[in-house]
Amino acid sequence: MAYKRGGIYLANFNPSRGTEAGKTRPCLVMQSDLLNQAEHPSTTVIPLTSKLIDNAEPLRLRIKSRDLLNADSDIMLDQTRTIDNKRINSSALASLTNVEMIQVENLWQLVLGFEQGINDRNISET
Repeated sequence: MAYKRGGIYLANFNPSRGTEAGKTRPCLVMQSDLLNQAEHPSTTVIPLTSKLIDNAEPLRLRIKSRDLLNADSDIMLDQTRTIDNKRINSSALASLTNVEMIQVENLWQLVLGFEQGINDRNISET
C-alpha cells in the first residue's frame, strides 16, 4: 500500500521506550510521496494523541476530528519516527489540508532546528 504525505493512518508504536509514544495510534505521514510511491519499506511519521495540551506549540499542533479520525488530536512534533511499513495497519483515516500541512512543516522545522532557510544562514567553512 502506498501512503500519502499529509495522510493520517493507524500505526502500532509498540514497543516504546521511555518517553516515546507507544500503543496503536494515529500518525501523520511526513515522508515524501516520491518514496511512498516507490514502495520504500519504511515511512517517516509523526504520532498523534487525543490527550490534548493547550498552547503547546511548537511541540504540538491541534487538529479537529474529521472523516475516520474520531477525536480532536494533537500532532506530537517532537516524536517524529521512521517506522517499518508493517507497523501501519489501516487505510487513511483522514488528510490534512494544505494550510494545516504548512503549519506542521513550519513547526517541524523549528523542532528540528531549521528555523531559518539554509540560504539565510551565515555559513562559514572550517
